[in-house]
Amino acid sequence: MPFFRGRRLRRTPTLRQLVQETRLCPLDLVQPYFVTEADPAAQVPIASMPGQFQLGLDRLLRHLEPAVDAGLAAIILFGIPQAKDTSGSGAYAENGIVQQAIRRIKERWPQLVVIADTCLCEYTNHGHCGLVLPSGEVANDPTLALLARTAVSQARAGADVIAPSDMMDGRVAAIRSALDEAGFSHIPILSYAVKYASTFYGPFREAAESAPQFGDRTSYQMDPANKREALREAAADIAEGADILMVKPALPYLDILSALRERFDLPLAAYQVSGEYSQIKAASQLGWMDETRVALESLTAIKRAGADLIFTYFAADFIQRGLIA
Repeated sequence: MPFFRGRRLRRTPTLRQLVQETRLCPLDLVQPYFVTEADPAAQVPIASMPGQFQLGLDRLLRHLEPAVDAGLAAIILFGIPQAKDTSGSGAYAENGIVQQAIRRIKERWPQLVVIADTCLCEYTNHGHCGLVLPSGEVANDPTLALLARTAVSQARAGADVIAPSDMMDGRVAAIRSALDEAGFSHIPILSYAVKYASTFYGPFREAAESAPQFGDRTSYQMDPANKREALREAAADIAEGADILMVKPALPYLDILSALRERFDLPLAAYQVSGEYSQIKAASQLGWMDETRVALESLTAIKRAGADLIFTYFAADFIQRGLIA
């Protein structure tokens, strides 16, 4: 039997494209944006995330216009309020910064899918994702009511998808019930079902000004060493009414993403988090790697592992440059 000549189908660029198994397109990608309440015209560079900014409302719309015109179809919003408190009230304020942004965006681009991150950490003065007891413990069940209230306010503002990222037990069920009761049974929940307590989030905490003021999040985010637990978390969120499941971070957890793809039929999302983005940017600035090629290879790997949606800070730029078309 002759030996396998795999190179026959790699001989020219067109041949390689014809047999390519995994393809990226603009509809695969979701661009995160950080919107600040401080100044509508603000464009504050995020030092640890080159090319990303804290944007005021007016500036956000200016950033969105060329991206949407080029084919960006979905975004996720993170809010940076002017004031924070112990209960994160800015998260569920009817005129909160994310609620304002959703209204402005949907008025201008009704077809753009706007995903609302549903969490308290950006709005609490202690930086944790839930209410904190005097003992310093993050209280699970009392937090659920505030997350549900946040979700309803975001849906009322016009959010297309609610995305709880807090990792409180039972939050999908609480949010689903609250949305249904408020007349938003048609709004899907994209659950951060499998969110690890990862060091890769470091730059995000600068971007969203959400670093914990004490302790860490290991009591509610997952242990990076655990795989079987991820399947239990995903199954629990499906049972509670999740419509889409998220794995976060993405590239260090491709085995988890693949395992969920094999086990569950729901759409899967993966978040190429700030640390993944910043590593590529830093290595590129040092001349060690080709930024575009490494980023595209990483995104392809994430999709190949089973992601239907990829949240990435490269989305708007790559779509506008025609690198993903």
